[in-house]
Amino acid sequence: MELAPIILFTYARPNHTKKVLDALFLNPEAKFSVLYIFCDGPKDHCDEDLKHRINENKKIIESEDRFKGVKKIFNKKNLGLSKSIINGVSFVLNAHNKAIILEDDIIPQIGFLRYMNSALDLYENDKRVGCIHAWNHPLKAEYFNSSTFFLPGADCWGWATWKRAWNLFNSSGIKLLDEIISLEVEYSFNRRGTVNFMGMLQDQINGKNDSWAIRWHASLFLNKMFCLHPVNAIVENIGFDGSGEHSGVFNMKQKIVPFVQLEKIEVVDSSEFYDAFNHFISQNLLKKIIIKGLNIFKKLLNVFRNTV
Repeated sequence: MELAPIILFTYARPNHTKKVLDALFLNPEAKFSVLYIFCDGPKDHCDEDLKHRINENKKIIESEDRFKGVKKIFNKKNLGLSKSIINGVSFVLNAHNKAIILEDDIIPQIGFLRYMNSALDLYENDKRVGCIHAWNHPLKAEYFNSSTFFLPGADCWGWATWKRAWNLFNSSGIKLLDEIISLEVEYSFNRRGTVNFMGMLQDQINGKNDSWAIRWHASLFLNKMFCLHPVNAIVENIGFDGSGEHSGVFNMKQKIVPFVQLEKIEVVDSSEFYDAFNHFISQNLLKKIIIKGLNIFKKLLNVFRNTV
């Protein structure tokens, strides 16, 4: 099996970058893999603290030499996450037929590279499959008959693809949205109403976000391609700690496993996922209602105690 090159996108979070690199190198395949690291440059008029973090991040990248080969690309100016990823993935896939992609807040587990490379190899010649994904919500495994499942489109928290699929990427949100509406497939595009992807795509068009990922998802969806997902995540997202440019502070529950046992499965939209996801959402909603109810009860009890 030919190992895919790994692409890591970084900017100004040196601690995150180090965690990703250290975790990635724990994978047995790492020392036989080529790593591309893209580091975005400073914005115009950025403050001294940001400049310092960018420089610290650059030092960590410059000292990295543990992989089969490390190619380091430093942008002199700030491209932003969207342009950095589109340009970087295109650059690597001009030279290779496949690639594994991480951002600096996605921590891979020890079996990450085995899973990604094996899945790329397993589905390489299946033109219905365009993306491999590494993260998932903490869903109940008993809903599934396998360790993986398929959903239409693509995803972005630890992912991999082939040149044949990336060549279908359409950067025009307007054209993508128009086609989705003309085909009347909004419900399917929104994964049967579980995610508001239509709203995300509209926001990208209106300049409220600059998401490459929503256009990647739409591009594969409109080409009737699927993304392979693990039932249990094999990466951890540590980006919701207030350190990122595009995420706030959020305590997100995650269920992470070190390995995913891979077997070839039918390429179909997984009904199992929707059942599991709807259960997950209903359970979370119930917990929120109970917590809110308890808080209201405590406030009423305190009022009662203060009035007697």
